[in-house]
Amino acid sequence: MSCIAHVNEVVGTYSELVAQIALLANGWRIHESKTAEAYDILATDPLNGHHVKIQVKTIRQRMDRGGDLVIYAKKGDRTAYDLSDADYIIGVWAADGEIPRVYMLENRLQTEYWASEATASERWVELPIALDRSVYAPEPDEIAEVLEAAA
Repeated sequence: MSCIAHVNEVVGTYSELVAQIALLANGWRIHESKTAEAYDILATDPLNGHHVKIQVKTIRQRMDRGGDLVIYAKKGDRTAYDLSDADYIIGVWAADGEIPRVYMLENRLQTEYWASEATASERWVELPIALDRSVYAPEPDEIAEVLEAAA
């Protein structure tokens, strides 16, 4: 039984780290908490500067349900995450040997979120894990404007 707990712990930690990579690659700032919190990640939205709480879950593929993907978004007491717990849910689909896929969705106070493999990117926002440096680097014309203003 300890082997199963160990595997679950490793997969959960892996999913959280992949979620952080995806957020960073897409311009989000990640904040570290020194205390245990209900959320897994506190991050700053690159578009509006708001801090948001994110709960990370590993996506399961249900072969008994036609291969549908499911994010089980339940707290330890088997209830849905309140908005005070998490603004967003991130699901990490980490099939064995595959590059993980990361999906972000608003917390709609549900205990399960379902999508088919074909519609997951339509129903949920897929966050690529590839780093896009342009998210962080100013455009050349922005640099010129700053230099002109300083002169």
